[in-house]
Amino acid sequence: MKKLYEKLRAFVLDVKIEMAKVSWPTREQLQGSTVVVIVVTLVFSLFTFGIDRALSFLVRLLYSYTGS
Repeated sequence: MKKLYEKLRAFVLDVKIEMAKVSWPTREQLQGSTVVVIVVTLVFSLFTFGIDRALSFLVRLLYSYTGS
């Protein structure tokens, strides 16, 4: 059991050391990145919606020609 405790303690200390090395973004950088993610998500959503509508239209058109 002691060995497990020592491993856990070493792990926590390693995590603490590595977290001190992390370069965290500023509030402004985080806000800018968030805006970019939201805009790109909206653009891809609109693109996917457009493709879906176009393909649905084409499938309905094909079904109307086959008489189904």
